[in-house]
Amino acid sequence: MRNVNPFFRIILILIFSQNFSALVAQNTYRIACIGFYNFENLFDTDDSPDTDDLQFTPNGINHWTPDLYSRKLDRLAKVIADLGTEKTPDGPAILGVAEIENRKVLEDFVKREAVSQRHYEIVHYDSPDPRGIDVALLYQPKYFKVLSSKAIPMKQYDAEGGITRGTRDVLLVSGLFDGEPLHVLVNHWPSRSGGEKATQPFRNAAALICKKVLDSLQVLDPNAKVIIMGDLNDDPVSPSVKEVLNAKRDLADVRPGAPYNSMYDFYKKGFGTLAYQDAWSLFDQMILSSGLAAKKSPGYHFFQAKVFNAPYLTQTSGQYKGYPLRTFAGNEYIDGYSDHFPVCVYLIKAL
Repeated sequence: MRNVNPFFRIILILIFSQNFSALVAQNTYRIACIGFYNFENLFDTDDSPDTDDLQFTPNGINHWTPDLYSRKLDRLAKVIADLGTEKTPDGPAILGVAEIENRKVLEDFVKREAVSQRHYEIVHYDSPDPRGIDVALLYQPKYFKVLSSKAIPMKQYDAEGGITRGTRDVLLVSGLFDGEPLHVLVNHWPSRSGGEKATQPFRNAAALICKKVLDSLQVLDPNAKVIIMGDLNDDPVSPSVKEVLNAKRDLADVRPGAPYNSMYDFYKKGFGTLAYQDAWSLFDQMILSSGLAAKKSPGYHFFQAKVFNAPYLTQTSGQYKGYPLRTFAGNEYIDGYSDHFPVCVYLIKAL
């Protein structure tokens, strides 16, 4: 058998999940992991004069020191070093991230020992978010070649049509994934601060941006391979996702213009990626175009999805037992990782 890149694991017998009707495939495949993780307030220790980041400085309320910043980077690197490696030893070939302050924190992150051997490169744009937090894309260049990228503004308007505040842009990155065209949209939609119903139009507007990009790509190619990922601040059943994006739970319902939500079943089974007031939400989602969701698509297509909720990522005691183990509880440092669990999808390609 010929040698293959370590990113790919040769699978001689693949036993598919129930979504594939327990089909047993006698074949060889390449398998790839693509993930998303909300890094939860990954700030450096400097006070930026243009953003509201004083809380994350040595003299701020969190007493955010270089040692704590370094520890946070190592904690996050541990998670990404583990994510997806049960199926592919190099972990995520592509990783979307949210709640990062700037490019510098990502440059520091990719140098951490746990992930440095992957040589992640960065796509990042500064956003108008008042706190200065952005989205970004990390990728391993031996698997993904970036051809273009842009930040699509997401503005919030008041009843008179005036802009009330800026928020995180939608990041669109297009390139070649193992030689195949692939488009990735990384999102961190407006929060529910102020009330879920009152802020729903803002998330609907963000969903509409993604829908328009998806539609435009599918006009050019009905089988375009597109991933919409991110912290959507909405669940799979929320209007933004289920109605505006028209993201489907069942693969049988997927078609151009109606993508597949790989996280929908997890939500219906009670799984979440973050918890609040003893209720789970699944805000972190991976939504796939029909060109990726269809099993009969040439090249890469969807195999499995995962919420990575390893025991070490979970708080084991106290009021928030069972929740994701975050960095701070209020202003008390508790040496965690993030208030979200990461998610990923596995794609496979027949050789």
